[in-house]
Amino acid sequence: MSQIPQRIAALRATMQQHGIAACLIPSSDPHLSEYLPGYWQGRRWLSGFHGSVGLLIVTADFAGLWADSRYWVQAEQELAGSGIQLMKIQTLASTHHLDWLAANLATGSTLAVDGDVLGLAAARALQTTLDGVGATLRTDLDLLQQVWSERPALPVAPVYAHLPPYAAVGRNDKLTAVRGAMREAGADWHFISTLDDIAWLTNLRGSDVNYNPVFIAHLLLGQDRATLFVGGGKIDAALAAELAADGILLADYAGAKAALAALPTGSRLLLDPRRITLGLRQAVPVQVQISEQINPSTLLKSRKTADEAAHVRQAMELDGAALAEFFAWFEANVGRSAISELTIDEQITAARARRPGFVCPSFATIAGFNANGALPHYRATEASHSDIAGNGLLLIDSGGQYLNGTTDITRVVAVGQPSAEQKRDFTLVLKGMIALSMAHFPVGTPSPMLDSLARAPIWQADIDFGHGVGHGVGYFLNVHEGPQSISRSQPEATMAMQPGMITSNEPGIYRPGQWGVRIENLLLNVAAADNSFGSFLKFETLTLCPIDTRCIARELLSPAETAWLNDYHAEVLRRIAPLVSGEALAWLQQATRAI
Repeated sequence: MSQIPQRIAALRATMQQHGIAACLIPSSDPHLSEYLPGYWQGRRWLSGFHGSVGLLIVTADFAGLWADSRYWVQAEQELAGSGIQLMKIQTLASTHHLDWLAANLATGSTLAVDGDVLGLAAARALQTTLDGVGATLRTDLDLLQQVWSERPALPVAPVYAHLPPYAAVGRNDKLTAVRGAMREAGADWHFISTLDDIAWLTNLRGSDVNYNPVFIAHLLLGQDRATLFVGGGKIDAALAAELAADGILLADYAGAKAALAALPTGSRLLLDPRRITLGLRQAVPVQVQISEQINPSTLLKSRKTADEAAHVRQAMELDGAALAEFFAWFEANVGRSAISELTIDEQITAARARRPGFVCPSFATIAGFNANGALPHYRATEASHSDIAGNGLLLIDSGGQYLNGTTDITRVVAVGQPSAEQKRDFTLVLKGMIALSMAHFPVGTPSPMLDSLARAPIWQADIDFGHGVGHGVGYFLNVHEGPQSISRSQPEATMAMQPGMITSNEPGIYRPGQWGVRIENLLLNVAAADNSFGSFLKFETLTLCPIDTRCIARELLSPAETAWLNDYHAEVLRRIAPLVSGEALAWLQQATRAI
């Protein structure tokens, strides 16, 4: 931590040289990714805060990090002694930093932010704020480059093809679908920067970003040709020839801005303002017309085909078998051998790695015992972790990337004897998870409208939690995928629930310093009914892993909830039992017994 004040001081000196009153460093890259390659982790390098989301503002006499409630405890620990103040916000959608800038920037002062990593929508809100106080926004400076002498290089890992049968829709079919949407928008060109959209559209995958099988690139799509801007040497000659046969030519990653600048006068370009940076938008000539709408690929890839859904079910069976092996090992060793939160991560990843088609974890495993489980985004480290001993609750949130799907599951298990209060919290969360699992709703329902279904049993006890109930999940892609979001977000038309979408279901209760409970399954939107009232959807539960009945206060479950749980456990046993044997099978049979 001793280096952080020195880094902030170096930044302030550079700001003074350029006449900059304030510098804003978002957690972002030119692709607006959730997980960032080292080259763009400037906010982490400058602040010492390791959370995946946060925003840093530095002035001559102030440094503040804006973070939402998932990270407050972690941020307070990691910022200690840095001179950086934690600015607490409730949600990612908060505009508190804009309010702070409006109140603290002097008329005529200048705020600097690297336009190449500033989202266009965020830039517009920032510009409006600064206009209101007579301040200037400067986006042509990457001040980090001037103070970060050991900045990591861009990733160089090779790109590879996602092949049939798992790539269930061909590259040309996807290109045709997106071009159809372009024609509907009257667009001659479409520029895409978001890495999951590019990976999905091209049926390519990579390892440039931790946990997400994507690669650093931009894509410029025309009606009869496309250019993929990617680092030299990342795509071999054979794959390049396959792409060329499908009308996709390769160009250097750094050439994307020049290609935008060279678009023909009078042509129309389709852009998603929430999925492109200001720097790239500014490269487009004023003579080019802009059509702003969501990337067609974002909507298309969220709706898994029947073949993709079938592959995901197979991935869930593989994952469920790995988890049965893990939990059998855990129950056999807890209280008898030394087990820490770090051991959990090692063992659960090793269990998945033994399964065919496993590529990597889909995010950093969260294993939090008792008080650590109350931190929704807790991460055990060598320097700070707990041993699993005594009585309490162990929360494990983990997932895997398989060639045939992406998994994400949270389970809380008893260690020793859970208390009555812990059982109550566990059961309230379970009731919320079951309530959403059983929902029926019209096709096109805005996903945020479903959020209260999972919260209602928890609210009934005058308890709430700070994160959303559910996020979309990709198909061997990002574990967090839009546009759907079962949360308290402001509903938008693009958040409509459609057949084939996969969304998490993960309500929780967190008692700081004591314990945390979160139970998470993934759900698939499937047809429920077509009648005079319209078309309805329901959820198919994809995740296959027992829920610890030792943690349930059974008197709090209704007969319908008990029946749902018993039916779920019967399905888990039916599908996972053929894939395991020995101790894992014995554990599975015990864990799925009806209550």
